[in-house]
Amino acid sequence: MSYDRVEVPSSGERIELAAGDESEFDVPENPIVPIIYGDGVGTDVGPAARRVLDAGVEATGREIEWMRVYAGASAREEYDSNLPDDTLDAFREFKVGIKGPLTTPVGAGYRSLNVALRQRLDLYANVRPTYYIDGMPSPVESPETMDMVSFRENTEDVYAGIEWEAGTEEAEQVREFVAEEMNFGDSIHDGPVGIGVKPISEFGTKRLVRRAIDYALERGRDTVTLVHKGNIMKFTEGAFSDWGYEVTAEEYGENVISEDTLWEERDGEAADDTVVVNDRIADNMLQQLLTRTDQYDVLAMPNLNGDYLSDSAGAQIGGLGVAPGANMGDGRFVAEPVHGSAPKYAGQDKVNPSAMILSGRIMLEHLGWEDASELIYDAIEEAVLDKRVTYDIERQLDDAERVGTSEFADVVIENIESNA
Repeated sequence: MSYDRVEVPSSGERIELAAGDESEFDVPENPIVPIIYGDGVGTDVGPAARRVLDAGVEATGREIEWMRVYAGASAREEYDSNLPDDTLDAFREFKVGIKGPLTTPVGAGYRSLNVALRQRLDLYANVRPTYYIDGMPSPVESPETMDMVSFRENTEDVYAGIEWEAGTEEAEQVREFVAEEMNFGDSIHDGPVGIGVKPISEFGTKRLVRRAIDYALERGRDTVTLVHKGNIMKFTEGAFSDWGYEVTAEEYGENVISEDTLWEERDGEAADDTVVVNDRIADNMLQQLLTRTDQYDVLAMPNLNGDYLSDSAGAQIGGLGVAPGANMGDGRFVAEPVHGSAPKYAGQDKVNPSAMILSGRIMLEHLGWEDASELIYDAIEEAVLDKRVTYDIERQLDDAERVGTSEFADVVIENIESNA
């Protein structure tokens, strides 16, 4: 593969897929990893996260050969394109990467650069581990009860972008078809109307639910909860739930069962190695996150529900500044923080880099480097407990020391080096 404006590190090695397995990797000790710093505050948190990840990896005798690639504002400067082929090709070729937040400019041809990247690379599972870091200020009384991983379908639902603006010829054509051909005229009010289509497929649902169940089995999680609004949207979100239960019944053995089977055949008693699949209505699940937090392990959701639920869960452990995420497909992985680009803070060396650092932790775990991942987690927790934190946390703590983005990275690196 040749690239126009980026250089491939000559000393690094490629990550290879294991033979016959689209989810397992053969990882060298010095892999080449593409990185997008991102827009807005990405120019601050990207380099800071890279330094922390380097420290954690090097402390365990390994090395990452970073390959900087571009999207968003930086790509427009280098390529006159928001999402150049070089960037997509790098993530395809090197299998595992990380990106910061991106801003979609007006008139860019994309509704969202983040969504476009996920769709172009078929990164169909957005995965967000949500867990509490000791000492972090939180709006809830017992944030430590939150230890949950959400699997959000990334390619379908209303995020597919199939919609038409009110007043356009296309919207009127769809309206006429829906009203006259499909007999739903009474469901649409008079006057201008925007119309969208919500596709949820058996294929997209089953591969997402399969990924969530596999994760639960691999990580010793007890439950997978299908979160949907199938009581109202019966043929889309209701189908999501039905297809999820089909995966449970048809593709797994006795160690993966539905909640109904658990009670009908096992009197509610599950063996230690059993994953129980259940479902909850989405609006009720928002309440359950607060009132029964510790009862949920893994959530599997359509795209829009996943967006709402994962952000709400992140609020309970301190906010989006510390909420990590990643996008997974078959044979591809791109870590990314949950927060946006916050352009008004760009270049101020002010914002919290924890979300991007912790997203890098997910990447290290995906590579099988749990020792480096744990070093980084412990170092961040130590910084929080020592109250040497960025402004978003400092303002919520008594007697805390406010540090900038790069200085916080220095604090975390010091802790890594002292604990290694």
